[in-house]
Amino acid sequence: MPFLVLVRHGESQWNLENRFTGWVDVPLSPKGEGEATAAGERLKKTGIKFDQAYTSNLQRAQNTLKSILAVLGQESLPVVRDQALNERHYGDLQGLDKAETAKKYGDDQVKIWRRSYDVPPPNGESLKDTAARTLPYFESAIVADLKAGKNVIVAAHGNSLRSIVMHLDKLTKEQVLELNLGTAVPLVYELDSNLRIVSKKELAAAKA
Repeated sequence: MPFLVLVRHGESQWNLENRFTGWVDVPLSPKGEGEATAAGERLKKTGIKFDQAYTSNLQRAQNTLKSILAVLGQESLPVVRDQALNERHYGDLQGLDKAETAKKYGDDQVKIWRRSYDVPPPNGESLKDTAARTLPYFESAIVADLKAGKNVIVAAHGNSLRSIVMHLDKLTKEQVLELNLGTAVPLVYELDSNLRIVSKKELAAAKA
């Protein structure tokens, strides 16, 4: 039975600065680098050996994956990078401070842009738009590996991964609004031969 692991990148510099990031290629923060290593340590305890890795075209996801694979001793794992797994494009909001944007447009409007399923920010993507590029790629590339019995890890972004989780967990548009993926918290799906979910675990850090 194959395993599918989904992991959002560690904290980025713009997460730290509370800015809308989207497709801007910002690096991990020092905290994010530590989170990625810690995620690798938690994954190591599962004993899963991966056959294939996927990530986006953005360095914060790529470097999170790199750190995880280093901890696992799987640095030579085949990695496919594709912009289909990129974060949702935040359009005109990219680079803006989230608190300042809320002051300018109002909390309610910014919440709609951030959390609604099908209302995009100005010149950007909604979650529905993000899913429209992420899910066909997931079905054509990643599902093919899973059907072949391969264990797959995907390091990507909050919204590209939310669309995949929505699909796997059969969430409604309303349910997905409440779904929030923590930075560098692996989601481990165990699947049967028909790719039905056998188990799902969230490998969160132990609370202090």
